[in-house]
Amino acid sequence: MYSSYSSYSSSSSPRWQSESDIMMENKSGAAGFLIVGFSDSPELQGPLFLFFLLIYLVTVWGNLLLISLISTDSHLQKPMYFFLCNLSCLDISYSSVTAPYLLHIFSTGDKYIPLTMCMVQLYFFSSFTSMEYLLLTTMAYDRYVAICRPLFYPQVMNQRTCILLAAAAWIGGFLAAAPISILISALTFCKSNIINHFFCDVTPLLKLSCDDTSTVEYVMFAQGVFLLFSCFALTMMSYIYIISAILKITSAEGRSKTFSTCGSHLTAVTLFYVLLVCVYMKPASSYSLDEGKVVSILYVNFIPMLNPMIYSLRNKDVKKALKQLPRRWFYCMPRAVF
Repeated sequence: MYSSYSSYSSSSSPRWQSESDIMMENKSGAAGFLIVGFSDSPELQGPLFLFFLLIYLVTVWGNLLLISLISTDSHLQKPMYFFLCNLSCLDISYSSVTAPYLLHIFSTGDKYIPLTMCMVQLYFFSSFTSMEYLLLTTMAYDRYVAICRPLFYPQVMNQRTCILLAAAAWIGGFLAAAPISILISALTFCKSNIINHFFCDVTPLLKLSCDDTSTVEYVMFAQGVFLLFSCFALTMMSYIYIISAILKITSAEGRSKTFSTCGSHLTAVTLFYVLLVCVYMKPASSYSLDEGKVVSILYVNFIPMLNPMIYSLRNKDVKKALKQLPRRWFYCMPRAVF
């Protein structure tokens, strides 16, 4: 696989050296990599660029619109929407870690990424992934208190508690990503300089290392069990109590209204966890890079794009605020003075 890209790297990127130079730089920790992406066909670069640009723009504008709605509508000044606003900020950050560099590859054809930039991308992507399931767990707890303990909801989910929970999710994500990122940055990459992916992800990098990666894989698995599965278990436990409480409501209209407030969150949680487990919770030896790229597109690009749609289409308060947004913009526009 390396030889198939050696001609490309030497001709298209003046910064790239010979194979022997790359091997020596890899051993010294100063090398870079080539991001394979999806296709080397010149005629596909334009359509792929437009496809991922459209996804990225919809992701950014959709989440910015949701943030704008929550920030300006007084009816959405509630804990549930505060966490949803945090999720939208996170989805923009999450998508921005990978999308701009991928668009750069499609537009310029330069697939080179320095080792330092690769490690930075790996760290922030891992951080935002950890933040996502911490925040989703917090949102599930918020729905549990609102539906199962409604009398205590104002006292439990007060402003201070909401800020602390959101801050814990952001700080926890940055801390959780540090061990794996540090361990991977200390590895020697001498098997190849080709990353068969569209960004610097954990498993493709492990496949390039000529060191023993069992420690990294053990830390990944332990962190997955401790953090990912514990968050998943807490989320599912919250929804077991929520569904049980909903089923006790005698009115069909009441059941439908109550479930609509948490159905969108449950949909987003299910999509995120299923795709995440398919990619990361298995040994690197059994991991297919081509299969991993396809699944990664779904949770890296599509889920941040779909989240605003999922939460707005199934939420009456958000739909009402969306209808009123043009009117608020009109009244906020500066009036001409005659």
